[in-house]
Amino acid sequence: MNKDIDSRGVVVVGAGPTGLLLAADLAEAGVPVTLLERRHEGLSNLSRALVVHATTLEAFDARDIAAPLIERGAPVKSLRLFDTAVVDVSELPTPYPYLLVVPQYETEAVLYRRLERLGVRIRYETEVVGLRQDTDGVTVTVRDTSGTREERAAYVVGTDGSHSSVRSLLGVEFPGHTVVASVMLVDARLSQPPEARIATNTDGDKFAFVAPFKDGFHRIICWDRKHAKAETEPVELSEVREILRETLGTDFGMGEPRWSSRFHSDERQAERYRVGRVFLSGDAAHTHSPAGGQGMNTGLLDAANLSWKLIAVLRGRAGEALLDSYEAERYPVGAAVVKGSGRLLRAAQVKMTPARKARNLAMHFALARPAVNRRLGYALSGLWISYAAPHGAHPLTGHRAGDVALAGTPSRLFEALRGGGFVLVAPAELHEAAAKAGVKTAVSADGGPVRLIRPDGYIAWAADAPTAEDVAEAITAAGA
Repeated sequence: MNKDIDSRGVVVVGAGPTGLLLAADLAEAGVPVTLLERRHEGLSNLSRALVVHATTLEAFDARDIAAPLIERGAPVKSLRLFDTAVVDVSELPTPYPYLLVVPQYETEAVLYRRLERLGVRIRYETEVVGLRQDTDGVTVTVRDTSGTREERAAYVVGTDGSHSSVRSLLGVEFPGHTVVASVMLVDARLSQPPEARIATNTDGDKFAFVAPFKDGFHRIICWDRKHAKAETEPVELSEVREILRETLGTDFGMGEPRWSSRFHSDERQAERYRVGRVFLSGDAAHTHSPAGGQGMNTGLLDAANLSWKLIAVLRGRAGEALLDSYEAERYPVGAAVVKGSGRLLRAAQVKMTPARKARNLAMHFALARPAVNRRLGYALSGLWISYAAPHGAHPLTGHRAGDVALAGTPSRLFEALRGGGFVLVAPAELHEAAAKAGVKTAVSADGGPVRLIRPDGYIAWAADAPTAEDVAEAITAAGA
């Protein structure tokens, strides 16, 4: 065996969206990063995920990659559920009050270009077959086309999907069950597209979802629980057309597809997200039904949460305890997403006609109430996410900062967050302590409390009238 040793860096296993974002964040901070992928070279042409939510677009904005992704997608401001019930996201408090419908391969392409600019190359056809930890780092046994060897890193992150080899090597359980078998995905043109840009309905056993891509194609997700087929079976267009007609009243003049696939959907969550120096993110940590389009988005936000913490520890600005906060913050989010998507799925699977009519009527009247509509919009978009704060902390601590308007240049918080690092939003007389610590500073255009913003856009600390000493202590405590 040959040994390539670099105990300073991070090995990221899996070059899907979660791994691409995480590896690029580390590289941008100057952390040595190795990105391993079992696939052959080239971006995946699969497009299973199709919706990017507002909170994810905010994270992309903070990395200056939101605009190129939006150019590739189709913004949709409302979603029709169960006949006539409509969720309106156009008034959400975010620069991105819509669902961006975009194929996963386009999202991966934007993430890959950022990684490429930072000089990180993906090592394809490389599989992790062994892990061994000690107090100083992790020894990773990898197998590629040239054979088997060991590599050394300070930390390892498994972003290698629901069948994660990293999770398996750690011995972490992944409890749960299959909730839908034989889900069909089809990308096709529709000669008579639905009036609502996103349409979905179900009769209990059959389910259909239709959404537009920017290039004129539509994504169709559908299944028939009574006639589930093996995942190896090809998708029959007659089968898809029948489901569309029976759930949405028409097949919309669906043409020949450019791509189709069949898969099953599980509800599972890893029992742990951290084992020593090894972490799990994305589908390696949680998987659930496609209801709500949460999967890829949750994984990307996992990466945004973990990357800055690894950077802070590797730079010596924070102790190992900071890394424990990754599981403490993201595990409840993963659990909530699994539970929420499961609720939507079970609502879609109501079989009896009277019960379906009651469900449709209840959803229609509930979503006609602005407060209920807004709450569901928050749930779909990820704007609901906040993290626990220490006892006695300012009420803003742990909450999403939002795109704070700033005086001067840059004029927005998300622009100030670009390049990584914390940002102190405070009057100019409090900037000296931040400058000494290498923390970026800005002045709020609208006043308000002093806020120390984490690199992932959440508020690490806030105070109404702090002293310079208070600010310096908060910066040290946060690992900034």
